[in-house]
Amino acid sequence: MNHFHKHEKYPLLMRASMKEKVYFATAIIAATLIAAFYTEANNNAIQSFLPSAAADSTSTPIKHLVVIFQENVSFDHYFATYPVATNPTGEPQFTASENTPSVNGLIQSLLNNNTNLANPFRLDRSQAITCDQNHEYKAEQQAYDGGLADKFVQSTGNNGNGCDPKTVMGYYDGNTVTAMWNYAQRFAMSDNSYSTTFGPSTPGALNLVSGQTHGATPSNMPDTIVNGTVISDADPTYDDCSHGQTFAMSGQNVGDLLNNKGLTWGWFQGGFKPTNTTSTGKAVCGSSHVNIGGSKVTDYSAHHEPFQYYQSTSNPHHLPPTSVSMIGHTDQANHQYDLSDFWAAVDAHNMPAISFLKAAKYQDGHAGYSDPLDEQTFIVDTINKLQKTDEWKNTAVVILYDDSDGWYDHVMPPIVSQSNDPANDALLGDAGMCGHAPSGAYNDRCGYGPRQPLLVISPWAKQNFVDHQISDQSSVLRFIEDNWNLGRIGDQSFDAKAGSLLNIFDFDHPHEEKLFLDPITGTKLA
Repeated sequence: MNHFHKHEKYPLLMRASMKEKVYFATAIIAATLIAAFYTEANNNAIQSFLPSAAADSTSTPIKHLVVIFQENVSFDHYFATYPVATNPTGEPQFTASENTPSVNGLIQSLLNNNTNLANPFRLDRSQAITCDQNHEYKAEQQAYDGGLADKFVQSTGNNGNGCDPKTVMGYYDGNTVTAMWNYAQRFAMSDNSYSTTFGPSTPGALNLVSGQTHGATPSNMPDTIVNGTVISDADPTYDDCSHGQTFAMSGQNVGDLLNNKGLTWGWFQGGFKPTNTTSTGKAVCGSSHVNIGGSKVTDYSAHHEPFQYYQSTSNPHHLPPTSVSMIGHTDQANHQYDLSDFWAAVDAHNMPAISFLKAAKYQDGHAGYSDPLDEQTFIVDTINKLQKTDEWKNTAVVILYDDSDGWYDHVMPPIVSQSNDPANDALLGDAGMCGHAPSGAYNDRCGYGPRQPLLVISPWAKQNFVDHQISDQSSVLRFIEDNWNLGRIGDQSFDAKAGSLLNIFDFDHPHEEKLFLDPITGTKLA
């Protein structure tokens, strides 16, 4: 015990009795052993509650990215005549700010003398409910007819279920998609952003999170998977709420990269929370809502949830997070959540660094079961709430879409990924519209696909700005990779060639002015 008498850190021991000295030494040894054991045994749990050093190590001021991933809209379908709205009596009015930049929209010759079988025409608020269009991989290629963009009515126009195929030429303006036009005025948008590949929802969702549609198992599924590449919709293998044929994906996604860096993230989808479980413990996703047309729509769509295709990032039984404080961290939910969990985290000041938000189906904008008015309610409610948070000052919201639904868009996409599959690619001369895939490249990833809206709402977004630089769905993936220093996916992921979103931002001049809109009309609140 002489050591303690001589140690300058323990002067009180000089006056302590021998019994007290023994007690004190024993306590120190016990505390040291307990701390060592606790640290070793619970290091991962402790770290999950501590702020990650990587979370603060971003290449831009953006510390929180919220990706609102909606359904089935082409650029012309929402922005054909931007910034000029018709403004009929009885509909929400839109008047553009002075010096609003123009977009690559529908000029008079395309409106009145279109080379398709019908001219484009305006849809108003009373026509918010429309038929779903044909938006399959090959049909969309055929609609563009090698750049002429003149085969939409006969290729992607829906002529089933009593639908008029000429509806595919319809578009909305600022009297219906009023909020979207107002966000474009206050913040920033792109008029040169595309689907990464042609095709419907599932390829678009996979491209958002991995830039990759190749690597599916089974490698061939009629009309859905060809040569190991996904070209259509089917549900994920790792999801209790899947139906029919399912498939799994190999390789990495952005969730794996985020986990490697210890970053908080999550995919939050309406209807993900089970309404029941079977006797075998299988989740049942039975919640639903009624859209503005009076139709009852099941909330959850399994093939809209990309992380469920990868075993590493799946939550097959739709298990909830173990606590609100664990949302964004790795636990039994494995970063896959119900949309309500996002707001629970926000309310607890626990917003993840990266959050993907997917609306319940009736609000996701998909023609046939959703519509632009129900979608507007979801988007406005979300952005209104986010602007009230303490985190808003370092947040960016990106709104983009999974596919075009086949709606008419007059811009031929640049073909940056070639494919020559005679059975599934549109024929146009010897090479086909998509050219020849080079040796070693994956076929059936013809892209870019159709042009779609992309908006950025943030204090760091340029104001009333239109970006004309080329981007695609995987540009969001690339922004995440670059901002949080994650590296690349690899294996021919489109992230390596994706255009940057940085031109949309001004990191030298943030603006504090917020924009609160009415979720019904999309107009500015007083």
